[in-house]
Amino acid sequence: MPDPKDPRHNAAWRAAQQWQERAHQARPGGNIGGLRLLFTWLVFGALMVVGVVLGLFFLLVGWAMLPILRYRMKKRMERMRADQAEDVGGSFHYRETRYRETRSGGARHRDQQVLEGDYEVKNADRDDEWR
Repeated sequence: MPDPKDPRHNAAWRAAQQWQERAHQARPGGNIGGLRLLFTWLVFGALMVVGVVLGLFFLLVGWAMLPILRYRMKKRMERMRADQAEDVGGSFHYRETRYRETRSGGARHRDQQVLEGDYEVKNADRDDEWR
């Protein structure tokens, strides 16, 4: 009578044994498998070396391009600042003209021009009207 505690009667043990037998049958001769493994490692190592060399090359190219890109970005920012300065000047002229058109109707207002633009001088006795 077979022993129930014997591991050879266990289903998992039998499946592992069958898997091991199939693995031994599928493996070709020992020397050919070793050569294939060695060749695989050599190809993998060569690809790693090529990848590292390419990565370093692109890193150096990127570092070499930084001053050129910095110069171009600096010129672009200067151009944008110049465009904004022209826009501010144009809009200031529009606001100044608009202010003169709206304020020139009354004779009691006095226009005074200075470098910054137009302003009005308020009378001290009319101070409470403006609050």
